[in-house]
Amino acid sequence: MKNKHSLLAALALTVGVSTLSSCQKSKVTEKDGIEYTYIKEGTEKAPNGDFLLYNLEISTASDSVIYTTLNQPFPGYLMATDTLTPQNGMDEIFLNLKKGDSITFKSTAKIIFNGNQPEFLKEDDLLTVKLGAFDVKTDSAMQAYYMEVMMAEQAKSAERAKVLVVEEGQKIEAYAAEKGLTVQKTENGLYYVIEKEGTGEATTPGTTMYVNYAGYLLDGTLFDTSIEEIAKANNVFSEERPYEPLPVNVGMGQVIPGWDEGLMLLKKGSKAKFLIPSPLAYGEAGAGALIPANSILIFDVEVTDVQK
Repeated sequence: MKNKHSLLAALALTVGVSTLSSCQKSKVTEKDGIEYTYIKEGTEKAPNGDFLLYNLEISTASDSVIYTTLNQPFPGYLMATDTLTPQNGMDEIFLNLKKGDSITFKSTAKIIFNGNQPEFLKEDDLLTVKLGAFDVKTDSAMQAYYMEVMMAEQAKSAERAKVLVVEEGQKIEAYAAEKGLTVQKTENGLYYVIEKEGTGEATTPGTTMYVNYAGYLLDGTLFDTSIEEIAKANNVFSEERPYEPLPVNVGMGQVIPGWDEGLMLLKKGSKAKFLIPSPLAYGEAGAGALIPANSILIFDVEVTDVQK
């Protein structure tokens, strides 16, 4: 990301607002009456259809940052257009941004978030906004930039995953020792125990397996199961879902990597336990409220049927 340093510089210019000199320009929005100050004023207005890239930081009165684009893979951006009518003061500020603008202002959480402020904020909480616009890109350049950033982020994520597989592997091995499990490990880092050997031919990609399962976090919390009795015993039973074996087209990316790899080791009638490090499960994103980011998952599985 060639613009990273200029992004940081744009926001750095807004530090030390209390020492602003009188030559710095201030304006007030027509809507909401937001008084904002230019630490630096740009000159290049983005043409209609082009994209203006910006950095944004929002902090509390105690200088605690509650939102920033600087810790995200991609900066903020908006498509330039002169056909939109500002609905509020924030719209006015953003729609008038020019490349090189560095702006700071204070306002209430209600105004800044247009009434949709986070729950931990009160409507009248005073917040500080620092905004720096740093580049203009055409549509094609924007698409290329997006792909460049995403590829770089994927590479970083892959490196982080390698580290996590090792670190979480140590936790899994400690868990297995505590539970008296004799585990095996694949080259990719999946730990497994085949508790009952199945019968029939070796499983190949594209095979449809019907799998009963119960999934747990490392602390023993059940987050999902296809087995009604287990759901009831753990007080997670729902009448709105069927409790039956899950059909999985194995090796085709329909399920998490740990399952895809683990099911390839099984046959009809097999019972097994999968101990899956987070990069082979739901990774840094997690899955809903029940599976936090970077969660090691434990699955008890049984293959009830196989169809080639």
